[in-house]
Amino acid sequence: MVQGTTSDAGKSVLTAGLCRVLARKGIKVAPFKSQNMALNSAVTKDGGEIGRAQAVQAQAACIEPTVHMNPVLLKPNTDVGAQIIVQGKAIADMDAIGYNGYKKVVMGPIMESFGILQDEYQTVIIEGAGSPAEINLRENDVANMGFAEKADVPVIIIADIDRGGVFAHLYGTLALLSESEQARVIGFVINRFRGDIKLLESGLDWLEEKTGKPVLGVLPYLHGLMLEAEDAINVQQVEAADEQLNVVVPVLTRVSNHTDFDPLRMHPQVNLQFVGKGQQIPPTDLIIIPGTKSVRSDLAFLREQGWDKQIERHLRLGGKVMGICGGYQMLGESIADPDGIEGEAGESQGLGYLQTSTILAPEKQLKQTVGTLQLPEQPAVPVRGYEIHAGITAGIQANAPVQLQDGPDGQLGIDNQVFGTYLHGIFEQTEACNAILSWAGLEATQTPDFDLIREQGIDRVADTLEEYMKLDKLWPEWADKFAK
Repeated sequence: MVQGTTSDAGKSVLTAGLCRVLARKGIKVAPFKSQNMALNSAVTKDGGEIGRAQAVQAQAACIEPTVHMNPVLLKPNTDVGAQIIVQGKAIADMDAIGYNGYKKVVMGPIMESFGILQDEYQTVIIEGAGSPAEINLRENDVANMGFAEKADVPVIIIADIDRGGVFAHLYGTLALLSESEQARVIGFVINRFRGDIKLLESGLDWLEEKTGKPVLGVLPYLHGLMLEAEDAINVQQVEAADEQLNVVVPVLTRVSNHTDFDPLRMHPQVNLQFVGKGQQIPPTDLIIIPGTKSVRSDLAFLREQGWDKQIERHLRLGGKVMGICGGYQMLGESIADPDGIEGEAGESQGLGYLQTSTILAPEKQLKQTVGTLQLPEQPAVPVRGYEIHAGITAGIQANAPVQLQDGPDGQLGIDNQVFGTYLHGIFEQTEACNAILSWAGLEATQTPDFDLIREQGIDRVADTLEEYMKLDKLWPEWADKFAK
């Protein structure tokens, strides 16, 4: 089990890298995260919902993702509450106090899913959540040491040296654990190191002497690494080409699946900007309204920022607007939530650029799908992706711009200046991304192969682990496979 001293210490990336290392050695391996809190999610082939990071880790392990790789997913819909998803299906909305008591219940499905993976694979790489040293979250813990103790698994602890204070993080985290928890920690990993390792050696010696635990690896800072973020928005971009299309994404309060924009971040012909609370939308070619866990409240937030007026002006000047999932719903005439699925029951007037109306329903739409995309003056191109939404949208016409295997999707409006779709992952296919960017005004589009970029990122992490980690100490039984 990989645990971290903090959030964003490198747990997700290390787990993915270890999965790829073992898969390349011919070892059947699966990722696992008992509880994940994130608004970035993926859909499995059987229509279940899991954290996006576990889908990427499954790709690293060269296997299909299943709901058992992330049996509990928490999707925040307020500052104190979240939708609870167990083994791929949403079961309830709970506040933090209510869920804390419910943890005793979810430990059952968590252990069931873990057992299923253990039976099918030679080994399982488990990712923790946040830090095991959160004193206020120790009771009924299912995400860190509570799970490790129940499942009786060894633990390694990773810390990010780029934040500073790495020795305090590691020493302090270990000190805050119980004796039995300390005993199952088999070593430390230091992440994102820059500089001469000789300057670090005295600190490593001190840490090993004080804790009795070995440092299993010091991993270098990997500049320009492309791996999807678990939750925080990644704003890193590749080196720009001379001719660029300017794209702006307004960041909503419950923005979800912002990994949709990773292919645009990695596109040399795209200048992608995220605009947050209190900021103006700058002059741009394309505005993309992203998905959100709370559509009506985020539509109100969008209006509070004045972005609705700025979008209106952008369209008057000939710009293009796109909406994905919740953003697509906002572009329509109305959004109704009669049952209070995402908050207070009621109805909101949409932005009115598409002739659609949406009603939020209890049963969430979860599916992977394929089809074709055809935008004005563009040939039809293949497209694939996934849908995650509670809304049922009326007004979709038979000749919709997206034709999926189970029916039409999306709509064009305002003289073909506005395009909406439910399809997440639409930019990941080269031809589909080319078509959308051409529609938005980019000439001579040259979209890179995003699948290849992601694979190269996973392999780069695995190569780094093979070089800088003592993998034979993790798996003595396979030591011959890791001989350098």
